[in-house]
Amino acid sequence: MWYNKNMKNQFRKKREDTKIGTIEKKYGVDFGTRSDAKLGNFLEKKGYSSLSELLKKDGKKRSR
Repeated sequence: MWYNKNMKNQFRKKREDTKIGTIEKKYGVDFGTRSDAKLGNFLEKKGYSSLSELLKKDGKKRSR
């Protein structure tokens, strides 16, 4: 399981098999990868230890 912070800065578990597309929609970001990629695989490939680290360093806001 991966951890990320919610709006109250409390840690919450995020499942490794969560699809990137779900995260992109929820946070309004674009990671430039397939939306059916799994979070665990993507974090490992990019070298990040958590979803919050990924969002801080690699989360590009979608243009509307």
